[in-house]
Amino acid sequence: MPEIKNLKKAANRILKAIKNKEKIIIYGDADLDGTASVVILEEAIENLEGNIAAVYPHTKRGHSAFGTKTDEVSPRYGVEVYFVDRENEGYGINKNALAFLKHLSPALLIALDLGITNFEEVKIAKKLGLETIIIDHHQVIDSLPDASIIVDPKQKDDNYPFKEFAAAGLVYELTKVMLKDKMSNSLDNSFLELAALATIADMMVREEDNKTYIEKGLQSLKDTQRIGLKVFFEINSLNSPAGGLKEKEKVQKIVSALNVSEIKDHLTEAYLLLTCQNKGKAKNLVEKLLDRNEARRSQIKDIVEQVEERILDNSDSVIFEGDIGWPNVLIGSVASRVCNKHKKPTFIFKKRKENSMGAVRVPSNMDAVKAMKSCQKLLMTFGGHAPAAGFTVKNENLEKFKKCLIKYFKNV
Repeated sequence: MPEIKNLKKAANRILKAIKNKEKIIIYGDADLDGTASVVILEEAIENLEGNIAAVYPHTKRGHSAFGTKTDEVSPRYGVEVYFVDRENEGYGINKNALAFLKHLSPALLIALDLGITNFEEVKIAKKLGLETIIIDHHQVIDSLPDASIIVDPKQKDDNYPFKEFAAAGLVYELTKVMLKDKMSNSLDNSFLELAALATIADMMVREEDNKTYIEKGLQSLKDTQRIGLKVFFEINSLNSPAGGLKEKEKVQKIVSALNVSEIKDHLTEAYLLLTCQNKGKAKNLVEKLLDRNEARRSQIKDIVEQVEERILDNSDSVIFEGDIGWPNVLIGSVASRVCNKHKKPTFIFKKRKENSMGAVRVPSNMDAVKAMKSCQKLLMTFGGHAPAAGFTVKNENLEKFKKCLIKYFKNV
C-alpha cells in the first residue's frame, strides 16, 4: 500500500532534531484534535529521550508516559509547547505567535492541525530562523506554503487511499514511524485513545483508518492509564444513579468538555488535564470543564436564538450573521446548529475592532472552502474542510463578502 506522503521524511527530521539536541516547538490548534496531536507528539519525543520544556513556566518537565514530572531549569534545547489563542490571535500560524516565539530561534517549528494555508506566516518563520514542518488535514488551496516538510493527505501526489484523517490520526501514524519497536503496547493504546477522541471531536468519517482508531481507542479508554481521562469515568455526575450515562454518552461528554477548553499562557486546559499526573488536580480540572461545558451549552442556545430572530425574514441563499459579543470558541457550534435546522450555508462570526473571525457550516452537498475560494480576494485567511471551515475578513469587506457568497450559492 502507498505511504502517506512525507510521513517518513517528517519522522526522520524530528529524529535528527532530537539526536542533535535542537530546540523543537510543537505548535498546535487549541481544539481537541490539535491538543491530542500535541500530546501524542510530545510524549513520543519524550520517550525518545527528548527534553520537554513548556513555554510557560519555561521549565523542563522530564517524565515518561505516566511517570512523575519534575521541574528543572530549562535547557538551551528541548521541546516547547504552544497553542494558538484563537480569541486573541486568530487561527493557524500567526504573526503575533511568531513574534512571541522568535527568541527560541533557531528551532524546528512543528505545526499540528493548522498551517496549510499560512503562506505568508511560514515565510516569516523562515526569516526568523524557524524551520517549519506542517502536519495538517485541512483542504489544500491551490498551492502549498514554503515549509520544509508538509504532511497532508489532501496534497497533490499523495497516493495514500484514505484522506479523511483527523490531525491526531496523522500524528499517531508519524509516531509509529518515529518510535518503531520503542512503541510499547501501553503507549500505543494511550495514543490510540487520544486519536479516537480527536477523530470523534472533529467529526471525521468513521471509515477505514479512522474506524480502527475509534474502535481500538475506545476499547482501551475503558481501562485508560491516563489520569486525566480516568477521572472522567470516576466523576459522580457521570456515574450517579440520577445522572449516570452510558459509555457512548460518557465519551461524547468527554469530547464536548475537552473540545472547547480555555487557554491560558498558551496552554489549553485540555492539554493540562491530559498531561496531569496528580489525581486531585485532575479531578478539579474535570469538574471545572464539565461545569463550563454546561454553561456554554446555555450560551450557545442563547446565541442561536439571537440568530433565529435576525433571520426571520431572510430569503437569501446564505445565513450570514455576526456580533461583537459572541465568543469565538462558540461560533462553530452555533453555525452547526443553525445550518442543521435551516439546511443553508451558514457563516457565523465574531466581530472585532478591525476584522472578524468566522465559522462556516454547509449542507452535505456543498463545499465551504470552494465557496470562500471564489471570494478569496476579500478575505485575509480562510480554510478547513468541505462541510466545516473558518475565515478572517476585514470589517470593511463584510458586506462585499456576503454578496459574493450569495452570488456563489445561487449559482451552486
